[in-house]
Amino acid sequence: MPPHDTIRAVEWKDNHLILLDQRKLPHAEHYLQLYSAEDTAEAIRNMVVRGAPAIGIAAAYGLLMAARKAFKQYPHDWRARLQPDIEVLAAARPTAVNLHWALQRMLKALDEHDADPIHTLMAVAQQIHQADIEANHRMALLGSELIKPTHGVLTHCNTGSLATGGYGTALGVIRAAYGEGKIEQVYADETRPWWQGSRLTAWELMRDKIPTQLICEGAAAHLMKLGKISWVIVGADRVAANGDVANKIGTYSLAVLARFHGVRFMVVAPTSTIDLETVSGEQIPLEERSADEILNVNQQRIAAPQVGAWNPAFDVTPGKLVDILVTEKGIVLRPDTEKLSTLMQS
Repeated sequence: MPPHDTIRAVEWKDNHLILLDQRKLPHAEHYLQLYSAEDTAEAIRNMVVRGAPAIGIAAAYGLLMAARKAFKQYPHDWRARLQPDIEVLAAARPTAVNLHWALQRMLKALDEHDADPIHTLMAVAQQIHQADIEANHRMALLGSELIKPTHGVLTHCNTGSLATGGYGTALGVIRAAYGEGKIEQVYADETRPWWQGSRLTAWELMRDKIPTQLICEGAAAHLMKLGKISWVIVGADRVAANGDVANKIGTYSLAVLARFHGVRFMVVAPTSTIDLETVSGEQIPLEERSADEILNVNQQRIAAPQVGAWNPAFDVTPGKLVDILVTEKGIVLRPDTEKLSTLMQS
């Protein structure tokens, strides 16, 4: 692996899927061995694996395991028996479009090459996995070229090797820019209530020896006012046809703050995240999770008794607040419907 790239959270070994359990980080590196679509869907739903690209990769391997089981047990009608597993995987997380993209790509390959279905699905799943890693490195190079030597950048949630096949989207750009001596300091939002910034992003960057400081979400405006950062760099779970971006809750507020303070806002996402069938962000389904995630930390209640909580997991940033969209196919300035349509046809 190149410098500042030491982590792989999703792996395929022999006949099963191996996932680094991100719920245990940063205190323990515990790997789960999964052998079925049901277990894979549960791991996606419970955030053992998270991040749109990583979810898509895991789902592809989950479908592979389901097909292998169905083909072995029901050789004459195995395809029909596969449908419940497809539905379980598709329903695991509704916002991340990569999950559905990966399943559709697997099924399309199956329709086109059904002579040896298991071999076909294995090849496609591994191709999805490897292509994501390659796309991350391509996006890292494109994005880092836009960054002039600066003292700091701010990122939100986790967009690194833990959220992808490897290297990362937004963190891939940060890794590449740091390696080129362009970044002195990374600021990472804690990203409440699941703490992906403090538990995961900080763990990744410290492990790769990249200087990092955590901030509370509420400190971002003050940090920008002090002139400490030049870029906000984030990933995406879905990009609508008009350039609206669904990402971890709190991304929208960062975009608004960045525009007010003259800080540039970069979204880094593979084209598998771009959903031209979704006209705008208003049509993106936004997952809401249990209130317990806000009311408790490590199973210890921190909120007042009887108080409730609203826990949307994502928000939508209007495309007009995005200065740069970086994909493996190229860079889009101020993404809109026309520009994204042209990109996807290239």
